[in-house]
Amino acid sequence: MTELVDNLDLGRAKPGELYRCRVAIVENGLAEPIWIPVIVARGIRPGPVVGFTAAMHGNELNGVRVIHKLLEELKDEVRDLSGTIVAVPVVNVPGFLNAHREYSDGIDLNRVMPGKSKGNTSEVYASRFIKRIVRHFDYLIDLHTASFGRVNSLYVRADMQDSICRKLALLQCPQIIVHNKGKDGTLRSAAAQLGIPSITVEVGNPQLFQRKLIRFSLVGIHNILSYLNMIPADPDEPQETPVICRKSQWIYTDVGGLLNIPVEITQRVERKQLIGRVHNVFGDLVKKFFAPEAGIVVGKSTNPVAQSGARVVHLGDVADEGEFPSEVWSPPDLD
Repeated sequence: MTELVDNLDLGRAKPGELYRCRVAIVENGLAEPIWIPVIVARGIRPGPVVGFTAAMHGNELNGVRVIHKLLEELKDEVRDLSGTIVAVPVVNVPGFLNAHREYSDGIDLNRVMPGKSKGNTSEVYASRFIKRIVRHFDYLIDLHTASFGRVNSLYVRADMQDSICRKLALLQCPQIIVHNKGKDGTLRSAAAQLGIPSITVEVGNPQLFQRKLIRFSLVGIHNILSYLNMIPADPDEPQETPVICRKSQWIYTDVGGLLNIPVEITQRVERKQLIGRVHNVFGDLVKKFFAPEAGIVVGKSTNPVAQSGARVVHLGDVADEGEFPSEVWSPPDLD
């Protein structure tokens, strides 16, 4: 049974069971509610509340499947859980239904958080999402993918100077971690303002399910839940140490034409290495693009048709060993 509610109330979830509800957020032009689906797994023992959100951008679907697989694994073991998992498989319901990145007014929801109670359509939706759902979280894992025309590595954005966020990022065992405090307007920054440690997990590519990346993402989530003493398991050691970047940047074209990119995601590149070529419609070479500095390819464009200002490569600036603090954060003792 799925309950229809105006606000998420974790007290309605019975200990040891899964609870499903739809939370009314706003009304559409037919005066009908737009409902956000929420699944709550509440353990018998006390513990933190960890929120998982996906499809903030309506065409980014791998995170939806990550949440489904996590809950499939937990459905018969909720009694063994300490604390509570709150899973939101689809945040941007109108975008999801239309296979669009943006909200129905054409605005990116992940640029207007925490929204405004008296703002435009997307700002009101964002504000009520924060107030009615996100405020319940103690930790947040926000699941994304690349957008149309681009591909991503499995990478995490996190404030690596924050001991809690840094630990969550490392436990996720991604290929790459990019130090990023979070821009104003993102869900991650809005959660941080509420005192909720958060990371953004970029799980591959848009508008499809990628089984391998979904599986790897679940390993990281299990590690986080284990480290928080929420599930009876030990964290897995990563098969490879994530590459940590102090920052990252997109390289853009300043000309239009047909784009070819000769480097692959997770590839290390040297300063002045060729990373892109643009030809005109007659096949003539128009311009070459070179890496402005040494780094690692976090993501790249896959759309050959490029206008001036199109993205080429997302390049990470690899941090030096020991550049970020190494102290270990431990979750509070629940006993």
